[in-house]
Amino acid sequence: MTHPSEHEEQKALTKWARSRGIELLFAIPNGGYRSMSVAKKLKAEGVQPGVPDMLLAIPRAPYHGLFIEMKSMKGTASKIQKAWITALNAQGYKAVICRGFEEGKATIKDYLTVG
Repeated sequence: MTHPSEHEEQKALTKWARSRGIELLFAIPNGGYRSMSVAKKLKAEGVQPGVPDMLLAIPRAPYHGLFIEMKSMKGTASKIQKAWITALNAQGYKAVICRGFEEGKATIKDYLTVG
């Protein structure tokens, strides 16, 4: 059985969020393969490895916003991704790893009902 890719899971989550009027969820395109010249430009602009894939820029007490590191059902987070999750949580954000669309959707729904 083939599982959807991380890209497909994140795409489904974005489509679901838009269909519910959640417009302040956006991708942070840190990953992917790029040419050396583009990679250098992005690094100079502040791109850093491990930053979560998505940000829901809606505060819900006690959090400043929700960061989501999206993974496929079989995906695993790297050490640097886990370090970012820990650091963001320490700064008052809710930062989580979601495996698949359904977990991402449940996380957003739960987050939006906090407070």
